[in-house]
Amino acid sequence: MAPARAAHLWRTSLQVRTVTITLALTGIAILVTGIYMSLSIANDLYQSRLDQALRDSSRATTAAQTTLNASDITGGDSVRNLLDSALQTVKASTSSRLIAAFRVPGQDSTFLAPADRSSPGLSGDVISDQLRTAVQHGGTKQFYQSVKLPGANGATDPGIVVGSQLTLPVVGHYELYIGYDLSDAESTLLFVQSTLLLAGLALILLIGAVTWVIVRFVVRPIRVAAETSERLAAGDLAVRMPEKGEDVFTSLARSFNGMADSLQSQINQLATLSQLQQRFVSDVSHELRTPLTTIRLAGDVIYDQRESFPPATERTAELLHTQIERFDLLLSDLLEISRYDAGSVVLDPEPTNLVRLAEDAIDGMHSLAEQNGSELRLEAPGGYFEVGMDPRRIRRIVRNLLGNAIEHGEGRPVVVTVDSNESAVALAVRDYGLGMNQQEVNHVFDRFWRADPSRKRTIGGTGLGLAISLEDATLHSGWLQVWSAPGAGSCFRLTLPRVPGRGIASSPLPLPPDDAGATGEMPVVGSAADKAGTEVHP
Repeated sequence: MAPARAAHLWRTSLQVRTVTITLALTGIAILVTGIYMSLSIANDLYQSRLDQALRDSSRATTAAQTTLNASDITGGDSVRNLLDSALQTVKASTSSRLIAAFRVPGQDSTFLAPADRSSPGLSGDVISDQLRTAVQHGGTKQFYQSVKLPGANGATDPGIVVGSQLTLPVVGHYELYIGYDLSDAESTLLFVQSTLLLAGLALILLIGAVTWVIVRFVVRPIRVAAETSERLAAGDLAVRMPEKGEDVFTSLARSFNGMADSLQSQINQLATLSQLQQRFVSDVSHELRTPLTTIRLAGDVIYDQRESFPPATERTAELLHTQIERFDLLLSDLLEISRYDAGSVVLDPEPTNLVRLAEDAIDGMHSLAEQNGSELRLEAPGGYFEVGMDPRRIRRIVRNLLGNAIEHGEGRPVVVTVDSNESAVALAVRDYGLGMNQQEVNHVFDRFWRADPSRKRTIGGTGLGLAISLEDATLHSGWLQVWSAPGAGSCFRLTLPRVPGRGIASSPLPLPPDDAGATGEMPVVGSAADKAGTEVHP
């Protein structure tokens, strides 16, 4: 859970990302600097103590050799005591108490040679064979080596052993080793390192806090701009960013507010123009209704007496009657579209059986289907229960779909299918006519659009039928979708919720239809409103 929340914060918060990156880079920089300083201090401390040890050892060795050179001893026990005297001089000349003396091997053996001496701290393998070999062959030169000196409780302390030679009268050369404990330098280094660590952590926290404050100061206007943009996108055109000060954020707020004012003005103008257009269409439709009624009455009188006219006049009367009816339908559709545009359409739902409604619509279109040579078939495996819907609007949808299928079905059968599932009831109208390509399907619900403008209109539609049908389906919270393929026909599917207002999980009828064959495997295109839309197979 915590990693998921951290990942969410990283993706959504610019402030968190900025502070995290700053802390990471700062930590790396402080770590590199701290390591460099620690190594430099450690090297300086070691070099300083080494120089001190070499000077101290050289002074003590010189003093001891001076003591030995000044003695006039030639033999006896005094020779054995001479080494002790030299070692006492070394102790008096140096601050170290870690002293060892070994007779250089390879010299003539003599009982006068003093025994080797060694402090407890230099016993064992503290003095390495490499150092002893260098001292044995180095003459008066000094040699040193870093070692681990025995400490308390079995621990070890860092140290340096400096070796050189002493020459005793009569008995020959001895190796002199002086050890120096560096535990105090190690303590100093640990103190410096802990101080650097604490200072680095404090610096990182301080930089993080400063970065947080600065980024918060910078991000806040950006966040305000984002929230204001979201409110503008949601339709709150009056919201504006606060303008305080004279900095770049104030300039941003001023520019943003100017843009919002311009957008609000243009949107208001467009809304006004849209209202004027809707009112114009509605007013024109209403105003044309009265003269159209008069023209229709006169046309009906002429149409009823057409048999008494000459053939040319009789044909003119029939054409006049047909076009007056089409004009009447066009006015009705324009009024309906204007109501949808104005948002004044109200459903009048009542329990309706979709199968019975489809049967009535098929009966009403039967004569037209016979004229075009198409057979209308109804297949209803389900959907016999009643669903709350506006039957007048749903019947209009079904009649529009049937009319289009008959007109474009090329005399082939038109199949109407009704089925249902747990969440919806659906009606599909399938024809096997010309079909449409992808570009045509994208415009199938556009107002006054025709797939083939040169094609003769046999039914006399207004070009608004599918647009109104889509509005009717959306008003019912339903879907109106179409699948089509050139040469394979089309299938329009209307899906309505079983319970008005509830969502539709899935349609009970497939789209593309089961008999689409290989053309049903082609890609799907767009949607018109919610999930109401189109499917096409080019």
